[in-house]
Amino acid sequence: MAAIVAKCGGGSKKRKCEGLGEMHDDVLERVLARLPPASYFRLRGVCRRWSDAASSPTFLAACGRVNSRDPWFLMLSEGQEQEQERCRRRPAVAFDAGEGAWARCGGVPGHVMPVAASGGRVLYRAADTGALTVANPLTGVSRVLPAPPAAPGALHAVAMYGSSPYRVVLITGELPDLSMTVFDSSKNAWEDAVALSRKPEASSPEREAEAGVGGGDETVYFLSKSGDVMATNMQRSASRQYSSVVTCGDGGDAVAYFLSHSGAVVACDLSRRVFTELPRILPVYFEYSIDVVACGGRAYVVVLSELLGTASLRLWEFAGGAWRQVAAMPPSMSHAFHGKKADVNCVGHGDRVMVCEAIGRLLVRAKNGVQGVIVKALSKWKQEEHIHYHQFTTNLE
Repeated sequence: MAAIVAKCGGGSKKRKCEGLGEMHDDVLERVLARLPPASYFRLRGVCRRWSDAASSPTFLAACGRVNSRDPWFLMLSEGQEQEQERCRRRPAVAFDAGEGAWARCGGVPGHVMPVAASGGRVLYRAADTGALTVANPLTGVSRVLPAPPAAPGALHAVAMYGSSPYRVVLITGELPDLSMTVFDSSKNAWEDAVALSRKPEASSPEREAEAGVGGGDETVYFLSKSGDVMATNMQRSASRQYSSVVTCGDGGDAVAYFLSHSGAVVACDLSRRVFTELPRILPVYFEYSIDVVACGGRAYVVVLSELLGTASLRLWEFAGGAWRQVAAMPPSMSHAFHGKKADVNCVGHGDRVMVCEAIGRLLVRAKNGVQGVIVKALSKWKQEEHIHYHQFTTNLE
């Protein structure tokens, strides 16, 4: 009897192996493509067939068709910004939001800083030369982009959008004289610099008030509550100096949002080549921290401010010609920011907004993109304080 059971058990195992071996290649690749991204490189150690599947173009295409992946957040510590040589020797790390775990990333090409990301690629810029490099942090594959043509004015913002092909946009100049230069990966070439025109703005009491006090992007000085002289010029970290977010419409229209030097939100329609300065959420002489994020194809602004002895962290959306609040951190949590003079750096993906600052790390999820807020504390960071990051999706392209 035992021999019969053993024989049946052995036969069952053999049939399972034969069934897996008889699975068609395209079905196997679709199954493997849905594994967690961190396991991709372990596929090669299972068997020769899985190793061949992981290297096939059809497997890469199957990975690209999986749309429900959670993002990875590429993290940079303050030490990595200040010690370029140390940054070169140490691999970057990313937080896998789906697995709740850390992963090492490749493709960091030496003395550079990430300035933008789109799809599974991160765009790096060399501070000394301005050279641009596109890298896949998952595979470590990178390429140096051709040098862009000369453009008037200094670099103001860098945008990146699309996957295959992807586009890199350099916005140069100072308000209101802005220009843009676009790189198209399908052509492997830059377009000539094009001047951006200012979109006509409707007159309103708020606009007239801004025109009288800091209506342009010039520096405005004012006294803080403690009597210190403050300036409206924003001080941003090296990794966020040129940051922007891009929202893409159904028709392929792309709009880039970035902050001016005085903290105003600028919306630039990359298809129509026009831009507009959105009205300020708070008066120019208020002390607050601000950043722009994109979630679910829509742009939002995160504002951390202090008033009446407490702090608030709120999510705003510009719609119908005015700002409206769509979410807020519970007061019991945001009060911890009071008196810290924190600078928030934010990034969005899907229905998530990740908020990072000097004293804590929080993952903020807005239900349906606008209603309510759930706050999740991330697992304890590794030894170093990670304070700047870029979000990317994981694929093997």
